[in-house]
Amino acid sequence: MMRTVFLLLLLVAGPAFAAPGDVQRFPAKGTATAELRIHGSTDIEVFATVITDYQRLHPGTEIVYEDVITQDMYAQYLRQRHSPTGPDMLISSGMDLQAKLVNDGHALPHRSPQTDALPAWAQWRHEAFGISYEPVAMVYNTRTLPAARVPKTRRQLLELLRAPDAPLAGKVGTYDVERSSVGYLLATQDGQRGSMAGALLGALGDNQVQLEERTGVLLDRVSSGQLSLVYNVLGSYAQARIDAGAPLGIVEPEDYTLVVLRTAVIPRTAQNAAEARRFLDYLLSPRGQQVLSREARLMSIVPTQRGRAPGRSYRPILLGPGLLVYLDALKRRQFLDAWKGSTQPR
Repeated sequence: MMRTVFLLLLLVAGPAFAAPGDVQRFPAKGTATAELRIHGSTDIEVFATVITDYQRLHPGTEIVYEDVITQDMYAQYLRQRHSPTGPDMLISSGMDLQAKLVNDGHALPHRSPQTDALPAWAQWRHEAFGISYEPVAMVYNTRTLPAARVPKTRRQLLELLRAPDAPLAGKVGTYDVERSSVGYLLATQDGQRGSMAGALLGALGDNQVQLEERTGVLLDRVSSGQLSLVYNVLGSYAQARIDAGAPLGIVEPEDYTLVVLRTAVIPRTAQNAAEARRFLDYLLSPRGQQVLSREARLMSIVPTQRGRAPGRSYRPILLGPGLLVYLDALKRRQFLDAWKGSTQPR
């Protein structure tokens, strides 16, 4: 029932999702005995089903959820960490910035049967925890891109971008890696994993690639037909739109499909750390994982839970110190200069 209501809201509201910075308060269902403040990069509309279910179990907990883009979450936390209204939990697909918080001593440790059930690659130092995984996909408009031309690999995408009739000229999009933390993470991972990354970026630039900060905006544009294909985006958002009737298709590249973890960190300055730990254990419990998977459309990460098995081409981005490499100021500047040189019109 919850999922049906959510999909109906998508159909009625279309692209009018909450804007970054929006705050929603979920009042306690009974006498208020606890508060939990979450900063999350998941759209409020998606995560509301999870919060509502948690409050069924803990009706005395009031939850305040602020929608914060991944690029801003790290800096905003550092500014607000000593404020009484600072966050008790950070939930983000910006794995590298979450890892930096842990590395710099800003996270509280937590260990429980639920966290111990995580795969080794999905938690780091008992301070950063994957709560779901996200295959990174190509998403295309089924009305503007014929099925016969839909690329299944990066090489096929490169060939399509170089095709004489230029079917994707001005009609292809991806994240703006200067503004999108997850976009930057994915671009650096591509650069480390494949020799084709440079050629692909150049071909995207030759096709006047359209750059956006948020997944929702990219999917709005491909759903409307303004774009025919978007590259390297989080697939769960696209699937929710497909279920709501959008003319979209998803391709998980057969050469390799990056897998991003949506991670949770409990800040060392959390005012309500005990409630944050309880919420984290709920997210990783059988019930929480089921709600994340079935209602919020975020894929279950705990191996013992039923859900879609990872594909053979999946390449999880490991949660750990390796994520810090491209956060070095010099490496970041060098990478961004090269990226802009490839994607900007020549």
